[in-house]
Amino acid sequence: MQYAVGTGPSAAQWRMILLASLGGALEFYDFVVFGVFAPSIAAAFFPAADPVVSQLLAFAGFAVGYLARPVGGFVLAHFGDRLGRRRVFVGNVLAVSLATLGMGLVPTYASWGIAAPVALLALRLIQGFCLGGELPGALTYVSETAPARASLVCGVVFACVNSGVLLATLVSLLLQVAMPAGLLPGFGWRLAFLLVGALGLLGFKLRQALEETPAFAEARTQIARVPLREVFATHLWPALVGVSLCAATAGFTGLLFVHVPGYLRGLGYAPSLVAVAQNAAVATLSVGLLTVAWLGDRLPRRHLMSAGAAVLLLGCYPWYAAVVAHALPLVPLAMLASLGAALAIGTFGAVVADLFPTRLRFTGIAFAYNVAFTVFSGTAPLVATAAIKLTGSAEAPALVMGVCAALALLGSLWIERHAGRLRD
Repeated sequence: MQYAVGTGPSAAQWRMILLASLGGALEFYDFVVFGVFAPSIAAAFFPAADPVVSQLLAFAGFAVGYLARPVGGFVLAHFGDRLGRRRVFVGNVLAVSLATLGMGLVPTYASWGIAAPVALLALRLIQGFCLGGELPGALTYVSETAPARASLVCGVVFACVNSGVLLATLVSLLLQVAMPAGLLPGFGWRLAFLLVGALGLLGFKLRQALEETPAFAEARTQIARVPLREVFATHLWPALVGVSLCAATAGFTGLLFVHVPGYLRGLGYAPSLVAVAQNAAVATLSVGLLTVAWLGDRLPRRHLMSAGAAVLLLGCYPWYAAVVAHALPLVPLAMLASLGAALAIGTFGAVVADLFPTRLRFTGIAFAYNVAFTVFSGTAPLVATAAIKLTGSAEAPALVMGVCAALALLGSLWIERHAGRLRD
């Protein structure tokens, strides 16, 4: 496969690319907010005598939102491949923003009883349904807007997504510093959800300026009647390869942004230090993945993807062991983890987009991304917490990351056999 670099995106295209990335920022903001405030959310909606059981129930609620993602991804991708990318993009960010605002307003279990967690889970399902089409839609949109720079623009999407993580960690740190300690558990997490919901409404207004992608406009005469059925009939193996390629990114984000904050506090790290370490990890990941994405338009992406998966596979247990033993400063450890992940995260978006032709691209990416993130990311905090409880080992979450990295490494062996359709 050739990796010659063509003319870069125009200023108007860059504007569309950045607008397309807004929804993904909301998704990863939700990751961090839920992880940082999981103990408070657990106490408000899932009270139990055992704090570990309460937190397990909260993480189960987080996972429920992921169960709706494949359905939402398939439905939204169906219309995205049949009616166009723009229509799905504009309406979707409005729905997810309203659901997020609702999550910040739901009364607690003490006020509503069982209706409170039911309402929270219902909103999580709506949020998950909508987010199932957000990042797949963004990757589809930007890769078709600038196909000659597909790796770079997909990397830009994830750099913008990381801005959601950065915003969430900064908001959590600000709330911890500015709010009285007594108000933070009961009210601080609500402010975090209300803020992102309001930002989402702003994103809805800005997205109305998006235009349709040139690739979809040219492929209107080749629209598939049922895109998902055609993916299963003609591109099933590339779709399964895509799932495996997404596994490393899914596992890493699910652990680092949701499980690790509470996990580190449980190991005795100060909350403020955890927030600083997470900010450092996000900044390192953003710079690293942009660098790798730039290289991905010049070097074989398969090698970059393989290297990232291998680093995560070999490094996950030593990283957790060092954290548990307090063997090294936390901030450098967090930055080191992000450097390894950048090799995989900086390339997987363009690689997966490259597995499918235009008429099936949105649906193919949605299948690969949502199946992987439902299985390997949405359940990662729950599985990691359960693994610690079952094994009695604080290093047990390394098993979750190791399995995800091994699958991505295996999938990277098949990239070259299916790549190149973005340049057909």
